Amino acid sequence: MNAGLASIRMQIMWNRLIAVVEEQAQTMIRTAFSTTVREAGDLSAGIFDLRGRMLAQAVTGTPGHVNSMMESVNHFLAKFPAATMRPGDHYITNDPWLGTGHLHDLTVVTPAFRNGAIVGLFANTAHVIDVGGLGNGPDGRSVFEEGLYIPIVKCFDQGRPNETFFDFLRMGSRLPVELEGDVYSLCACNDAGAKRLVRMMDEFAMDGLDPLAEFIFDSSRRATLAEIAKLPGGVFRSEISSDGYEEEVTLRAAMTIGPDEVTVDFAGTSGLSRRGINVPAAYCRAYACFGIKVVVAPDIPNNWASLEPFRMSIPEGCILNAPRPYPVSVRHVVGQLLPDLMMGCLFQAVPDRVTAEGSSCLWNPPLRGGASVSGQARGNQRVLPDFEVITFNSGGTGARRTMDGLDATAFPSGVRTMPVEATENVAPVVFWKKELRPDSGGAGRTQGGFGQIMEIGTKGELEFAVNAIFDRVAHPPKGRDGGGAGAAGEVSLVSGATLRTKGFQVIPDGERLLLKLPGGGGMGDPKSRDPALVARDVRDGLVSAERAFAAYGLTMGKEIDDAL
Repeated sequence: MNAGLASIRMQIMWNRLIAVVEEQAQTMIRTAFSTTVREAGDLSAGIFDLRGRMLAQAVTGTPGHVNSMMESVNHFLAKFPAATMRPGDHYITNDPWLGTGHLHDLTVVTPAFRNGAIVGLFANTAHVIDVGGLGNGPDGRSVFEEGLYIPIVKCFDQGRPNETFFDFLRMGSRLPVELEGDVYSLCACNDAGAKRLVRMMDEFAMDGLDPLAEFIFDSSRRATLAEIAKLPGGVFRSEISSDGYEEEVTLRAAMTIGPDEVTVDFAGTSGLSRRGINVPAAYCRAYACFGIKVVVAPDIPNNWASLEPFRMSIPEGCILNAPRPYPVSVRHVVGQLLPDLMMGCLFQAVPDRVTAEGSSCLWNPPLRGGASVSGQARGNQRVLPDFEVITFNSGGTGARRTMDGLDATAFPSGVRTMPVEATENVAPVVFWKKELRPDSGGAGRTQGGFGQIMEIGTKGELEFAVNAIFDRVAHPPKGRDGGGAGAAGEVSLVSGATLRTKGFQVIPDGERLLLKLPGGGGMGDPKSRDPALVARDVRDGLVSAERAFAAYGLTMGKEIDDAL
């Protein structure tokens, strides 16, 4: 076979491999118990060679999961070398420092065998609703308060469940059936990938994955280096602030663009927190690499080699390099600001490719009710049945150079917004309002995406609790190139009382939780925006007449009528 045909054959097999891992991910979505997986897609799936290098990832999934998982497989191999693995084995952990950064993510690794020989490894990660402890919130003072801590262990040994493991798992959660079901789902998902891989290898008469792996890695590395070489060299600095927990947090980055690598130094970043907003280093690398890659090399598939030229220096003692056993439960609140931080650096090098800052951090209210909130005895007052649920929601993304930002869309996490009906179906909660938030998108030539307004209560208007994990309230998303900031987030009761943005709080009887999610920042001079677009938003109720005049210089009456 000549070189050209051999290259085409390799490319076809590469595409097939991506289809294999996408089927792996879809199997998890179809079989998961947790709404976080089946409704929001908070997961990752991928295939690795026997050296622990990621060959391909599913299209479905989040950067925080998949890029952290890329590192975690090596930890599994260090404890259970590939030569010791047997068909039907499944290995699991939720160790934040060996996985994706907090205890609510389970990572499962499974060997794939063909003709009795191990040929590769499948791995996946999924966010589960409850692993005991204080729940998914920032109040813990060490990781040991945050939930059940699972080291790397076998959950299935040659197809047989590890009953001791499952006994501990069930007893450590408020939702034992859901948690056990999710573990079975993760294992089934890897099994589906392994079966599909064997069929692929049979079809292409492949003895192993090594030749394909080298083709993938060589092609990806060369393509990434070619894109880096197009960038202007130099050192570019940026900073961004988070609301923090007890005090604000500042993230600083110095990005050095060289001829064959991009390095980031986080010196000057705030120190560690006493609460669970700390970020393990792997999660920092995951989102920082993603923030660089979507600007520098967005069209190159994500794998070990395409990420390798992006290097991080994360000082010890800073909030982005939390050591064990610091609390890390809501590491995403700080970690999901990292792509905006990276774009702050890259805006100075390639401004046409970068977006304005967005709401960035997910607004996921973990809700709880029942005896653990209200107590066992309350006279004649009814108490909700025990429940624990989390719903995924997002504000607006930052404006792009030639297009508006996206409304109520998760970036950088990429998870889907959960339908309110799915949440109401599994918990006694009611979403009284869920709509776009007017005037929340930052003004600009291109406008920031709109946030949303959510009003949440319970059936019977009985008290419940929220474990607040919100950000972008004191520090709204900034615009770029003259664009305005997006609206800051707000957390309150419907009656008007302001709530803390982080931490466990009870919503009293007859009250409802009111969330106003941030909007994305704008891009460019607002006065240069197309008047027809401003008039359209006024007509649709997304921009008020007052804002149309103040931000865009457009007045009601004939001027808007003419624009329409």
